[in-house]
Amino acid sequence: MLSVLLAGGGLLGAPTGVAEAPLRMDTYVVDSAKVLSGGQMDRVRSAVDQLYADQQIRLWVVYVRDFDGLGPEAWAQRTAAKSEFGGRDLLLAIATQEHSYRLDGELPSGVSDSELDSLLTREVEPALRDGRWADAGIVTADGLRSDMQNGGLDLRFLLVIGALVVLVVGGLLLFARKRRRDRARADLAVAREVDPDNTTALAALPLEALHARSREALVEIDNAIRTSAEELELATGEFGATATLPFTTALEHAKTAASKAFSIRQRLDDAIPETPDEQRTLLVDLIGTVGRADRELDAQVAEFDAMRNLLINAADRLDGLTRDLVELKSRLPDAEAELARLTAAHPPSVLAPIHDNVTMARERIAFAEQNIDAGRAALTQPVGKQGGAVAAIRSAEAAVGQARALLDGVVNAAADIQQARDGLPAVLDELRRDIASATELSGYGGPELAAATASAQAALDKATAAASADPLDAFHDAVAADGELDRAIAAATDRRLAAEDLRRRLDQAVTAARARVSAASDYIGTRRGGIDAEARTRLSEAQRNLDAAQQLSGTDPARAMTSAQSAADLAGRALQAAQASVRAWEAAQPVSGTSQAGAVLGGILIDGLLRGAASGGYRSGSGGWGAGSYGGSSGSRRISRGGRF
Repeated sequence: MLSVLLAGGGLLGAPTGVAEAPLRMDTYVVDSAKVLSGGQMDRVRSAVDQLYADQQIRLWVVYVRDFDGLGPEAWAQRTAAKSEFGGRDLLLAIATQEHSYRLDGELPSGVSDSELDSLLTREVEPALRDGRWADAGIVTADGLRSDMQNGGLDLRFLLVIGALVVLVVGGLLLFARKRRRDRARADLAVAREVDPDNTTALAALPLEALHARSREALVEIDNAIRTSAEELELATGEFGATATLPFTTALEHAKTAASKAFSIRQRLDDAIPETPDEQRTLLVDLIGTVGRADRELDAQVAEFDAMRNLLINAADRLDGLTRDLVELKSRLPDAEAELARLTAAHPPSVLAPIHDNVTMARERIAFAEQNIDAGRAALTQPVGKQGGAVAAIRSAEAAVGQARALLDGVVNAAADIQQARDGLPAVLDELRRDIASATELSGYGGPELAAATASAQAALDKATAAASADPLDAFHDAVAADGELDRAIAAATDRRLAAEDLRRRLDQAVTAARARVSAASDYIGTRRGGIDAEARTRLSEAQRNLDAAQQLSGTDPARAMTSAQSAADLAGRALQAAQASVRAWEAAQPVSGTSQAGAVLGGILIDGLLRGAASGGYRSGSGGWGAGSYGGSSGSRRISRGGRF
């Protein structure tokens, strides 16, 4: 088969009927199909040049007779590879005799999925159907340029609001409120477009926009880290730690940056107010920290995807996932029975983090089954059209992992409760002995010891009463009260002996804190699609305090005890905030209780606009839901659109 050859910036003529192989583009407009006149060629070049002059986007247009039997997407991608295209290059390939076309490259910033779909279906395809070959290239260039210049601003919406102001005088107050919200949204949209490293531009933004963007960025990076960690765990098991080391390093850097950012947000949210200038400085630091972590993750996406090409052994993966589902389904009756047993034995507050785990596990299993079926169906398609299997496998893997975590959560809850129940008698006995010791030292401890003794006695009475119904909280309250009493005793007795006692209490406090942090983390991890920045901030701070407690336990047990208690308290607040977020999310959903809704809540399906997903994954209506993968919150802007005309 003869290939189409390029030389010296022009295309050599090819005999009629010869297949058009992928080529290297050496000029912006190539007409090997011989469908353009000289004037038409100049018009297309002028439109392409204007797009580059205005937006620095390079559009390459090629007219061929057919795609050499490869299919539009494969032909376009091979031509792009031969031409060494980069992130600012787009290729419009048109097969005039096959009546098919493809637009391939990365979607430019400022052009949404819906705008691209409208351009292709309303302008490009009609021109191709009518045989107006030059117009197809011109409207593509002009449409992209227009969409990037407009930046998505809906002027008609503003005109409608203005008309309502004139017509409905009584709605002035309502309109003013809406206008403030619109201004806040517009400011937030501007904040999203600012380079996180451009501290001057960030500092010039309104303070409220910086607050809103910081919360949004924290949710994005936390979701990206959690999804990346799940994908990386699977990849490490498949390829080994050495092969995945670059991705592990990038993820650890992102976690460190996110922890710093959450600490800044916690400082802004606490009861100590900052001046506007101090807030602005902290917010600029937060957004820059998150942005750099996000870019580091995104820089690894292409290499990660290339390494983990799921199509190579897709059939085996689907078989393995089917076996996983069989095992998970066999666990459901035992988990349901265990949850029923726990429900009968404990008040609802104790089981709040896991009360719907079995139901949600069923939803994840159903979602995984749907994706396994979809993956098998995709593998029956011809080569080059099996890409849907990748998204199906990733979604099924994530669903299987979350279903297993949800069922494990029921078992772990029972173990945590039993651990607290087993350890509670010793803790209460220790508290009683310390109260007795404090009473003997009452002449030396002063007001501090008297107050701590009274507080410890109240905690002892409460824990004793709640020991059977709520051993976890009873354990935590008793340990916390004992810690306060220990500090008071330490001020009135021998420091060395008190420090030895404190070290024993610290182990108990760390155990209590670790259980609370784990429960909150599991809850947020399996419902992250409906949880905002507040809960994540509290959880990050709880984890930081728990880490500090473990690090200081050998050198400064007193500070370690404070950190452990703070970790337990913050984890409890994180769980409460997360539960409130989930309730609000569920109340706002038009349909809930389905496997798809559960996958959205679990963060398996991610808003395509949030993650930049332009193709692949599950899409519904005019919105976009895509399966999560390794990378930052922006994901990939890669597009490959086209079809028949």
